[in-house]
Amino acid sequence: MTNAPSQKPGARRRLRPRIIGVVTSDKVQKTRKVVFEYLARHAKYNKYVKRRTALHVHDEKNESRLGDHVEVMQCRPYSKTKSYRLVRIVSRGLAVDLSAIQGEASRMFERHKPPAESAGAETPGG
Repeated sequence: MTNAPSQKPGARRRLRPRIIGVVTSDKVQKTRKVVFEYLARHAKYNKYVKRRTALHVHDEKNESRLGDHVEVMQCRPYSKTKSYRLVRIVSRGLAVDLSAIQGEASRMFERHKPPAESAGAETPGG
């Protein structure tokens, strides 16, 4: 028994489909969630409808970030949901620091306490 590959020596591998999408989540190490949109014809109304597919992508070096346009390629399954890997980053997304914006928004919805009353004043009903 030998460890030779099952392909013939001169045979080439089939090119795997490559997809360009946008990174929508980078919260997990070595995993990115990439969404790509496409148009599909509706069966009944024959109009084109916008569809989207979310893929879990293996990013070995954790180099892609939220909002990046990336090229992914189908590969062997890395896990139950991960069957694609990152090929390259096509373009970088906008690097926006959302912490300042989120801080402003949370402050907007805080209840404002009335000014503290003087200690000597009586409280109503008591």
